Amino acid sequence: MARNDTPKFITAWLETLNPASFAEVAPDPAATAVFSADMINGFLHDGPLASDRVYALAEPVASLFRDAWHHGVREFVMVQDTHDPSTPEFRAYPPHCLRGTSESETVPELSELPFSDSFTVIEKNALNPAIETAFDAWLDAHPGIVNAIVVGDCTDLCTYQLAMHLRMRANALNLQTFDVIVPANAVDTFDIPAGRDTATGQAHPADFFHNVFLYHMMSNGIRIVQSLGISRD
Repeated sequence: MARNDTPKFITAWLETLNPASFAEVAPDPAATAVFSADMINGFLHDGPLASDRVYALAEPVASLFRDAWHHGVREFVMVQDTHDPSTPEFRAYPPHCLRGTSESETVPELSELPFSDSFTVIEKNALNPAIETAFDAWLDAHPGIVNAIVVGDCTDLCTYQLAMHLRMRANALNLQTFDVIVPANAVDTFDIPAGRDTATGQAHPADFFHNVFLYHMMSNGIRIVQSLGISRD
């Protein structure tokens, strides 16, 4: 499904997105964290759910990490599938990103960054980042973080769950200054075009879901920008 199959009101909104700088959206780097959803080998490089479209995130996400570091950000939280082989999720998706396999490891484009020892890896066994994980405990231990930049895959699945959890938690706790920012060029989803041979429930037109879920996040108070870097003057 091409971009022009997205509802026109969403297409019109997408055309209003602009690049942003870290100085604009996160003026205090000590109050900022980058949260990454599933930038792991099993979605970019190897395995049954690896996707060329998601693989294309490696460069813009690594660039954003480097810019964040140069801006002074020191908190990078990697929320990553690390599945138990008995998870019921495998009724919906092929077995992927099993604990102890290379599929569950951070992609080398990020793990080989010179500051990767500052990454906090939080393992999850479901799409949601906070059910039976250490995620909320990390947030509780870092109350000074008020700018949450979310990147990764997939826009309509784990990235959406991550960004929405951050937004809904802040709403529930009345955190008035907490902002969630999603750069559109640093998130994406996989593509299964709808066609005559596509089984019911399997079609997943990427542009449609990517655009609709960006819009849905925006409508729930998440800030969507076109891209994010050191300077976009």
